[in-house]
Amino acid sequence: MPENEDHYGKHGEPRKYDPSFKGPIQNRSCTDIICCILFILAILSYIVLGILAWSQGDPRKVIYPTDSSGQFCGQVGTPLQNKKFLFYFNILKCASPMVLLAFQCPTTQLCVEDQNTFVPFTLIDILKNGLCPSMLIPSKPFTQRCFPALGKMKGVVTVGNKTTFEDGEGKRREAMVIEARMVVTKIFEDFTQSWYWIILALVIATILSLVFIVLLRFLAGIMVWVMIAMVLIVITYGIIHCSFMYVNLKETPGANVTLKELGFQMDLSMYLHIRQTWLAFAIILAIVELIVILLLIFLRKRICIAIALIKEASRAIGHVMFSLIYPLLTFFLLAIIIAYWAITAVFLSTSNEPVYRVFNQANEKCIYANQTCNPANYSKSTMKEECPKTECLFTFYGGETAYHKYLIVLQFYNLFLFFWCANFVTALGQMTLAGAFASYYWAFDKAQDMPACPVFASLGRALRYHTGSLAFGSLILSIIQVIRVLLEYLDHKLKGAQNKFAKFLLCCLKCCFWCLEKLIKFLNRNAYIMVAIYGKNFCVSARDAFFLLMRNVIRVAVLDKVTDFLLFLGKLLIVGLVGVISFFFFSGRSKVLDLVPNLHYYWVPILTIVIGTYFIAHGFFSVYAMCVDTLFLCFCEDLERNDGSAERPYFMSPKLHEILSKSTEGPVPHSPSSPPEEEVPLNTRKDSKNESSVCWL
Repeated sequence: MPENEDHYGKHGEPRKYDPSFKGPIQNRSCTDIICCILFILAILSYIVLGILAWSQGDPRKVIYPTDSSGQFCGQVGTPLQNKKFLFYFNILKCASPMVLLAFQCPTTQLCVEDQNTFVPFTLIDILKNGLCPSMLIPSKPFTQRCFPALGKMKGVVTVGNKTTFEDGEGKRREAMVIEARMVVTKIFEDFTQSWYWIILALVIATILSLVFIVLLRFLAGIMVWVMIAMVLIVITYGIIHCSFMYVNLKETPGANVTLKELGFQMDLSMYLHIRQTWLAFAIILAIVELIVILLLIFLRKRICIAIALIKEASRAIGHVMFSLIYPLLTFFLLAIIIAYWAITAVFLSTSNEPVYRVFNQANEKCIYANQTCNPANYSKSTMKEECPKTECLFTFYGGETAYHKYLIVLQFYNLFLFFWCANFVTALGQMTLAGAFASYYWAFDKAQDMPACPVFASLGRALRYHTGSLAFGSLILSIIQVIRVLLEYLDHKLKGAQNKFAKFLLCCLKCCFWCLEKLIKFLNRNAYIMVAIYGKNFCVSARDAFFLLMRNVIRVAVLDKVTDFLLFLGKLLIVGLVGVISFFFFSGRSKVLDLVPNLHYYWVPILTIVIGTYFIAHGFFSVYAMCVDTLFLCFCEDLERNDGSAERPYFMSPKLHEILSKSTEGPVPHSPSSPPEEEVPLNTRKDSKNESSVCWL
């Protein structure tokens, strides 16, 4: 068979029959030891970094407000003892992603006596240079910080006339900036008013996801079709609701204004009063539903195949029930890593100190000019005696030691180690689940051949033998993620640049590294499955997994991805249900009006809940996704190793073999030395049960 030989030559040799192979190999050795040592050293350095940050940082700067000079507001015995509140020139800059690196708001901060005491009017040039806020908003104190009191927006004052320096277009831009600031501050207050309802909704989403997964375990076929039907029903309801709003606004004054006439508005709720908005929503939902229906029609046979694989995954999860709880361990470990990173970052950011230097007011020669000084005892110091006309004045907020000079480097190192540890924990979960599900697949007799605790056994193998492989894969991914953060950092720094080529190049790099990150995640995931089964190092496992997928590329396209599509519909269903309930609650359409918080934009908590629900559902569905991916690779290996004869029986069930091998396009791979698959009888497993040929059961 020259075609097969050429195909195998391109993508490696298929697996040979091995009568001693019984699933995940027990007799294995440690892999990628160098990476294991590097990871251990990295963990130790992370501990050292934490100790260093904790010894240098001052957490009081987080608890108690400090101005731009590092002085505590309201501290007794200082000129600021009566100024207990901190005022931000532009609080919107606190929403910058760069705050995650420095944990400092990049705007001027002043200590004030009252939350509504603002800086007085100053000269226009001072205002233009950003030395005074251009807009003053009534505030209320929260943790001794002045946050906008949006219930008192009538007291908004625009300081000076900054637009006098610009033309008419500049005035419009300035007005849009002020309006954007108002919208963002309103969004911030909406979060403060609805955060407890958001948490409650996310808890409900967690319970709903867990219940759905449990039902999927026992009623896989039925639940998949119910899930598809519910998704279509939810989208249909969205179309009907949007159509009803479109018709209902017909007689409303101003509702017939087109979106083009309305233009861009920072207040997004204005669009909900326009008929054309609801018409656009209805059309978009109709297109989405049409696409889903067409996919269901053209992929109906593939969906039956995917359901068979999901049913097999449900059986596997039934034998490994602890796998449904394992994501909680992953969440717990990730919470610890996130907390450690956040605390370390806070202590690093609070390590800065106010730097004072000697300034010569009389322009006389002084050997101590521009040297650092201590204002507390400067009047009695030698510097003051030798240069009596000098003053010890604040210069900047930072520090002059090597530690302070490389704080940004330490912050990036902290971020890198956070990515590495978080990816390691995620990889550990993937390899643990892969080993447990592989134990199920390769057990000829499920009752006798499976280990007593497959999850714990797989976890032990992963930690004992493959810590280095886990560290290797997560290191590659972490490097790419840090590069993406660096690109975002450069993009933030170059925002004012006018070089279009540099912006284009930076945009291309960001896109390329985003794609590269997705590719590495896919390769790592399959590599961990092969490591869990065969116990080889990361590179060999990644190569074997890639070649195995390439030898079954048609099945990957028409089976594995269809299964991912069905699981995505499950996530979409949970998100849709929680989103609809949130919409009725926060929009005031429910009967519990007394419980609804007073919000400026009810879509703020709804959007937050929808995004959070998706990530929660993704966490639970990841167990099924990992199970399906593992069983799929095992199925492809089973076809290459065995031929279904009495001497070389398949480990898969006869029904699964019938659906997966005959309903997918292309020939079924088999060993070149064995006869084609249809020429030999199909042996059955010891635990095989008669299954209905109807794909929805």
